[in-house]
Amino acid sequence: DVLKVDLPYFDICVANLPYQISSPFLFKMLSHRPVFRSAVVMFQLEFAKRLTARPGDELYCRLSVNTQLLAKVENVLKVGKGNFRPPPKVDSLVVRIEIKVPPPPINFVEWDGFVRVCFNRKHKTLRAILTSKAYLSILENNYRTHLSLNSNEADNMVVADGIGDMKAMVEEILTNERYSDRRAADLDIPDFMCL
Repeated sequence: DVLKVDLPYFDICVANLPYQISSPFLFKMLSHRPVFRSAVVMFQLEFAKRLTARPGDELYCRLSVNTQLLAKVENVLKVGKGNFRPPPKVDSLVVRIEIKVPPPPINFVEWDGFVRVCFNRKHKTLRAILTSKAYLSILENNYRTHLSLNSNEADNMVVADGIGDMKAMVEEILTNERYSDRRAADLDIPDFMCL
């Protein structure tokens, strides 16, 4: 099972895999070190189109952003269902994947968490998403943890007394950077990096 084994060093990957493992396989490949030169993989057509979707496209999603952050993806060849016996119910697309070297200087777990929140309701404004009570509570808890881990004793007293109005802080950042009325579906990778 490719998802359970540790992959050895390789330079080239060519795969036609069960479509139900497309996403976990892709992210296993994207995180594989040392970096490989190229992978040529056949995916279900709609999944493959998500990998290369651009901001504003209907298929643009968290998968698009995360894949394009870590790799260059190129459509190579559409494979119709009529090319198989017995024919499957979906068309396929062969893509070429090349990992970006060096990788972007981010914590991918934090990045993915933020992108996930933004794409949960990709057509809502960022102000509506990031100032919801649930998200503000998460931000406040994370900010308290950050301050307690990265400050001295005097600063910790400030943390214990409260960190101020998190909603006002978020709204100020969104307004200053001109993201208040923008939507995740229209943001590109530099926009997400800025946020």
